[in-house]
Amino acid sequence: MSDNPGTAALARMLAEAKRVVVFTGAGISTESGIPDFRSPGGIWTQMAPIYFDEFLASEEARRETWRRRFVMEDTFKAAEPNRGHRAVDALVRRGKIAAVITQNIDGLHQASGIPPEKVIELHGNTTYATCLDCGQRYEIADLRAIFEKTGAVPPCSECLGHVKTATVSFGQSMPVLAMQRAEQETRAADLFIVLGSSLVVYPAAGFPQLAKHNGANLVILNREPTPLDQMADLVLHEAIGDTMGAAVGVN
Repeated sequence: MSDNPGTAALARMLAEAKRVVVFTGAGISTESGIPDFRSPGGIWTQMAPIYFDEFLASEEARRETWRRRFVMEDTFKAAEPNRGHRAVDALVRRGKIAAVITQNIDGLHQASGIPPEKVIELHGNTTYATCLDCGQRYEIADLRAIFEKTGAVPPCSECLGHVKTATVSFGQSMPVLAMQRAEQETRAADLFIVLGSSLVVYPAAGFPQLAKHNGANLVILNREPTPLDQMADLVLHEAIGDTMGAAVGVN
């Protein structure tokens, strides 16, 4: 256990809680080397995002979307769960955490050992692709090999629909079932812990507010201040991996 008072307070809150929900944003994954797309200096400040309608309407937009995705592939493949991910996994295995709601698309929570059914992905997952029409799954490595030979990702082999990473693009509807599950878990929590989210992207950022209004204790662990810091019961502007690892007892 750390001698940091904030970490000790977090450990006490975890010990007393019966049903914890963890909400994760880019900050937990940057500690694994995944870039933060939205922050100042992030990828979306360097190049304009391609909106979902553009992807559907334009072959050129689809090619550029896939080109960008394959440029990032080595970064995603090299990333491994860090101490923060391992601490969350440990709490899941101890029966403390009922669900992990994540804005991240990198699959690192599942890679840390958390059962996929415990992870609610609000923005989807970039580690595989699906057909937008029939849902057929495709592996990134297979699509990349085709793209490098032909300069394009072909339509779905089953129904000729557009194939896209299983992520939620700008302008694309949020996944209904994931949002419903996230709301249910948020309402049932007695402790809601935000890890590495700036809490500026809605509707996702509404979940900490809902938890607090529903009587849960709210913890925000993020390197930078967030708009919801003033409503939290505990705010820690520190490294996620070291803080969570110390609070949970995970190296």
